[in-house]
Amino acid sequence: MPRTQRNIGAAIALFFTAPLVAEYLLGDISIRLLVALLPLAPMYGGGALLIRELVRRAGRGWPSILLLGAAYALVEEAFTTQSLFNPDYLHLHGHFLTHAWIPFLHIGGWWTLFMLNLHAFWSISVSIALVEALFPAQADQPWLGRVGDSVVFLLFLIGCVLGTLITLKQDRFVAPAWQFVGAALVTLLLAAVAFRLRPVEPQHESGHVPPPGFTGAITFVLGFCVLMIPPALNWGAVAAMLAIDLAFLSAVSVLSRRAAWTPLHILSLAAGGAVAYGVHAFLAHPVAGGAGIVARVGNVIFLAAAVAVIAAGTRRTARFSRADSVGQPAAP
Repeated sequence: MPRTQRNIGAAIALFFTAPLVAEYLLGDISIRLLVALLPLAPMYGGGALLIRELVRRAGRGWPSILLLGAAYALVEEAFTTQSLFNPDYLHLHGHFLTHAWIPFLHIGGWWTLFMLNLHAFWSISVSIALVEALFPAQADQPWLGRVGDSVVFLLFLIGCVLGTLITLKQDRFVAPAWQFVGAALVTLLLAAVAFRLRPVEPQHESGHVPPPGFTGAITFVLGFCVLMIPPALNWGAVAAMLAIDLAFLSAVSVLSRRAAWTPLHILSLAAGGAVAYGVHAFLAHPVAGGAGIVARVGNVIFLAAAVAVIAAGTRRTARFSRADSVGQPAAP
């Protein structure tokens, strides 16, 4: 790829956006521990950036990103944190695995599906879409060269190792080997399917597409519902989450094939998800960093920052789309 097409700034933005979305916007980590962004970025940011680079370089699209996001979820939650297998993860007494318990796999159906949702959609896809909206001219192109991708891969591995060591320092639990093997096989399967999907094709179908504001609002509602489903419903919670996932993915699959579907619609989905995270944070108790007024001020700051990124991405994407439709370069 020509050097003039590389965008180091966009890559750095995604590298730090992913952990900010995944942990701070969600409200799991208080702003008191903002310094933790540095050790979190190699895993979250490295994973999101690596997925984006591989998918864009291969000419694949969002279905591939979602599948690789699910693979990332398994890497983090099955290997790095082992939360999918640990009956008392970090001694939080959260009883995550007891809801929709699957005896022969020794995992919780609700927690596993919840983690797949959180990472595939929010940690990876929302982060990528938000940053791509800030750089619309290169949204479907790689931002780095082969050397850059290798560096990102190395950072991701370092982040996973660091995350594993930090977790083991707090909780010495180690899952049985057969669970690691099973998780590895599913991870590889998801990655293989992601790159077997057809490359991105031009949208050509006719049909109505709701305005971006509507798709964003619906995504906010659906995302907030996923976050608020009571796990005590057990298999009812799993069924509700699966129903929301199926409805969302089916609708997007149909609408995204239509010629009226635009990059602003893609941004609207990420915006709805990001705002759902930010609002949910006010109802959550931080896992790390403590609660209190400082944590709530942090929630305001992170939500305001997300809204600012959404607004900037909307302006830039709309300006680029207008210029592109008339064949003129967009203003910087």
